[in-house]
Amino acid sequence: MRVLDKMRHVVATCGPEDSLSDAARIMWDQDLGCLPVVDESHHVVALITDRDICMAAYTRGATLKDIQVASAMSDDVVTCKREDSLHHVERLMAKAQVRRIPVVDRNDRLVGIISLADIATDARSLKMPLAAPGIARTLASITERRWQGALSSS
Repeated sequence: MRVLDKMRHVVATCGPEDSLSDAARIMWDQDLGCLPVVDESHHVVALITDRDICMAAYTRGATLKDIQVASAMSDDVVTCKREDSLHHVERLMAKAQVRRIPVVDRNDRLVGIISLADIATDARSLKMPLAAPGIARTLASITERRWQGALSSS
């Protein structure tokens, strides 16, 4: 199965110059935990999550309307193509420790988004018991604390 078969085609976005208040409002209105950040040409330049917004508000001590998305976004974004397999995307998620990946076309313009939940729902609906261990491993990789290895080796 391919990304095209499971991705969400309609994707809310924001720009780097938007305020965190604007991004949070979009997330709230559309029940999202993450937004792709796009430039004027609709190229994905970053992602911003609800956690990014919370941490920026906490660390800066400013109101959300006074903080730009650019100062809080995660710009090491991983993307995939519509033609990629779900298995490939699952591996990308595990490696990058992310739950959602923007989908881009051959010109690197945003065309959708796919989440681990989309993949898990697909495995469940197709009654694919062999997919469950892979999804569980991916989720374990995503949720592993980045500093966990350093703490356990001391």
